[in-house]
Amino acid sequence: MDVSGKVALVTGGSGDIGRAIAEALAAAGADVAISYVGNVPRADAAVEAVRRIGRQGHAFLLDQRDPASIERCAGAVLARFGRLDILVNNAAWNIGIPFRDLDTLTADIWDRVLETNLRGPFLLCRAFAAELRRHGAGRIVNIASLAGLAPSGSSIAYAASKSALIHLTHCLAVALAPDVSVNCIAPGLVEGTRMAERLPEEVKQTARTQTVLGRTGSAADIARLAVAWCQADSVTGQTVVVDGGSPVGMR
Repeated sequence: MDVSGKVALVTGGSGDIGRAIAEALAAAGADVAISYVGNVPRADAAVEAVRRIGRQGHAFLLDQRDPASIERCAGAVLARFGRLDILVNNAAWNIGIPFRDLDTLTADIWDRVLETNLRGPFLLCRAFAAELRRHGAGRIVNIASLAGLAPSGSSIAYAASKSALIHLTHCLAVALAPDVSVNCIAPGLVEGTRMAERLPEEVKQTARTQTVLGRTGSAADIARLAVAWCQADSVTGQTVVVDGGSPVGMR
């Protein structure tokens, strides 16, 4: 699919990876909506970056733990742009809790992680399903994690949420075919992002030493792959790891 003239929503567009994806989609010719939950200056900066490329951009407040907020955001995006062709489920939340520290992983933390990282993307896909089907060429790109493929990452809750998001990708690829393709990206450590700053140093050091390329993943590579998933016409239900080549991701 040629994404030129299409409209995309990138959730968590105020974050580092989200902004990179928004800019890459804009460079490919798409108009881009981004969502944010609290950081207005970063959201405004991402929108301005899209507009500097020459595409329409707009930021929408979205708390994806709140079903009502999801419905309001969906309505606002369609009212502003008139259509939606691409949904990138990038927004997520994590917290560093060692796997062995079960007592610290409270029910409230578990719920916040799963509601943000799994339920929210599902509800967004459901809210936009009819619109994405309307033109017969909708695209959904889910941003999961290497932690969804192996027991690793910032916490058990985060790993479980991303594993479930990968399988949700498979299920939605079946549910929305043939009108919508649904694919996934599983980044490993992406240093220099606010998400990476929340990880324990031991987790980051392990990721660095395991890569065969001698470097971890980059936001730019994730963004380029997101665009490629949108352009592909015969690929759905797939996950690609972007992590510098760690053996646990080679499957």
